[in-house]
Amino acid sequence: MSSALPSNRHWADRLRHTLIGFDFWLMLALIVLCTVGLTIMYSAGYDNGERFGQQSRNMVLGAILMLAIAQVPPARLMQCALPLYALGVLLLLLVMVPGLGISRKGALRWLNVGFTSIQPSELLKIAMPLMLAFWFHKREGAKTLFDYGIASALLLVPVALVLKQPDLGTALLILASGLYVMFFAGLSWKLIIPVILLAGVGITALILAGDDICKPGVDWVVLHDYQKNRVCTLLDPNNDPLGRGFHTLQGMIAIGSGGLHGKGFMQGTQTHLHFIPERTSDFIFAAFSEEFGFTGVMVLLVIYLCIVARCLYIAAVAPTLFSRLLGGALGLVFFTYAFVNMGMVSGILPVVGVPLPMVSYGGTAMVTLGMGMGMLMSISTSRRRFDS
Repeated sequence: MSSALPSNRHWADRLRHTLIGFDFWLMLALIVLCTVGLTIMYSAGYDNGERFGQQSRNMVLGAILMLAIAQVPPARLMQCALPLYALGVLLLLLVMVPGLGISRKGALRWLNVGFTSIQPSELLKIAMPLMLAFWFHKREGAKTLFDYGIASALLLVPVALVLKQPDLGTALLILASGLYVMFFAGLSWKLIIPVILLAGVGITALILAGDDICKPGVDWVVLHDYQKNRVCTLLDPNNDPLGRGFHTLQGMIAIGSGGLHGKGFMQGTQTHLHFIPERTSDFIFAAFSEEFGFTGVMVLLVIYLCIVARCLYIAAVAPTLFSRLLGGALGLVFFTYAFVNMGMVSGILPVVGVPLPMVSYGGTAMVTLGMGMGMLMSISTSRRRFDS
């Protein structure tokens, strides 16, 4: 009996050490979001019996990764930054090697590793903010032109490789993750404002000249034809309502038909009559909006905003520059996922294939998001242990 008590106390101490500082509010918000995700997945994919079970498995895998990474101290995460970044860039280069890269639907994005295929660009969504947070931490928060020049080069190399595949959506997410780190590192507004103004002028010019530049035969030079078609479809989806504009129009119809309170769980006609394409993945927000209406959408937005706010809070109170930069970037990347997905389904952004975080079907995205949330949990845990 006496020997059992120390053993039990030992395990209790280990459990307490593991859980101390574990961010309860972030975990609670993620559980609520995953519950919402599984609910709409059951409805949208009920005629595909495997989707609900597979998504449940994906969530369990993401949760395991999150809990495991939460136990890794930020200092150890920082040591992994350079190897992960180098590995990610190397894998992106290997994708272009004949016999190793796998092309699907005209995109060379996957790498054959024998027993399965992987998408190396997903690794950069985590490795990129890690690498730049590590860089600015090692430079002790320096804000010289040299520091931002090196950071820009580190960012643009993988972005260019992913654009070459081509994969505009993933390239934008990687670019955003790096820019967020640079912003939190103190990038001057004198550099940010001109870029915003230039983007505004470009978008305005694009809208005004849309009829002329979207004519057949007009070459945009910097974009592939399918990317040009997505932008032109955004400007006027009714030009090809049964072709390129079908996704956008059906998503908008489903969202609008939901009204204030929605048609009810399992009652979405656009969803269950298969008018919504990719209703369990990229366009699941349209299915959710149809069944739960404006009220449900507002609840979903509040959940996302709570998660982002909690992520930014964890970053703000983190004890080291590395943790603050990494936590802030990961929080805004999560926001970018949600904003881009809802925007493209609603018809205010081009369709770029970005999933709705923790809701859209997909194992790769769930793993990436689980790793990101695990790093935020690690930052929170390290702060509590540091304070204690």
